[in-house]
Amino acid sequence: MGVISRIAGRRRTRTGPGTGTGKGPEADRPPRETFGTRWARLVTRRPVAVLLLGLLGLGALAVPAADLRLGLTSPGSQAEHTSARQAYDLVSDGFGPGFNGPLTVVVDASGAPKPKQAVARVTAEVGRMPGVAATLPPAYDARSGTAVVTALPKTGPDSARTKQLVSDLRDHRADWKETTGADVAVTGTTAAAIDVSQKLTDALPPFLAVIVGIAAVLLTLAFRSVLIPLKAIAGFLLSIAASTGVVVAVYQWGWLADFVGVPKTGPVVSFLPILLISVLFGLAMEYQLFLVSRMKEEYVHGAAPRDAVVRGFGHSARVVTAAALIMVSVFAGFVFDDDPIIQPIGFALAVGVLVDAFVVRMALVPAAMALAGRAAWWFPRSWERVVPRVDMEGEALATEPPVREPVGTGPCVKV
Repeated sequence: MGVISRIAGRRRTRTGPGTGTGKGPEADRPPRETFGTRWARLVTRRPVAVLLLGLLGLGALAVPAADLRLGLTSPGSQAEHTSARQAYDLVSDGFGPGFNGPLTVVVDASGAPKPKQAVARVTAEVGRMPGVAATLPPAYDARSGTAVVTALPKTGPDSARTKQLVSDLRDHRADWKETTGADVAVTGTTAAAIDVSQKLTDALPPFLAVIVGIAAVLLTLAFRSVLIPLKAIAGFLLSIAASTGVVVAVYQWGWLADFVGVPKTGPVVSFLPILLISVLFGLAMEYQLFLVSRMKEEYVHGAAPRDAVVRGFGHSARVVTAAALIMVSVFAGFVFDDDPIIQPIGFALAVGVLVDAFVVRMALVPAAMALAGRAAWWFPRSWERVVPRVDMEGEALATEPPVREPVGTGPCVKV
């Protein structure tokens, strides 16, 4: 009993004057609004202006993405102090940039009437093609009727003109087959890198379609809304486009390349867009759930649509801000690496998280929801029976009967 009395005395002391919970002067003061709440009020007060400014800014950042070129790195992409880069530059200065990326042309003349003449004709025509600096004498195997011709381009392995040369050589295969009877194939390290980059480029649209489809289904289940998943997906695509545009401007066009420390401008790493889409999708949807689930909770419990946006944003803004700053700091740390693969990936992810968290999720999303009003939570009645209900806000707890405590487990009072 003595312990209980001391605890009760402490509680009475804490609730006395001057503590803010009794009858002191601080009890009449309204709770202090957080910066997140003030920011949400500003955004919802001028939603059209915020949307226009955000869309124009992201659109401007996304413009360079139309010129995206993908490729694999070569020794010429390394930092200038590395031995690989120095050797690459010496070969380019002494013999020409094409010596760093030779093309291997395989001529299968086994089915040709005159194999040696067919090999000689193909070699001569390859040497006369625009973009070819020289051809080495063919290595011919008389038993198989196959020859290997090395073609040296005029440009480096990461040049767009070299890629065009590979395409032109392959376009001539049908003509050589008809005129000489030989089958011609183009391979080598440079051609293989071009093929890999093209495969990854072709895989981007279906990969993005799968990601968007999964996001639409999950967000519809979570929020039971039509507009919220659409706005979340549109914001995600804007973040991808803006971050890709910034990467192209820096690593391909050379804007602010010295400030960032880009070793050499050129094509963007071919698997960077897939990594960017994968990682940014998870983080963007996480921030979306943090912010909008709290807004829905306020709306379900009776708040007006705009008030629900302000209150929900005020409760979740600090969590999203802290999480985004942590991820931006982690990814930005890789920008100081000299590796031509790691550096652009870290830069793209840092920019992507920065744009998605602070522009899309914390500006465009509350502005769009305030502008939509109750329509943001509209859900077709025909979908109610089909779409499973995911109780994220604990609505069912308000309708369930209270749980009765078993006999003998209630609070014990000592008399």
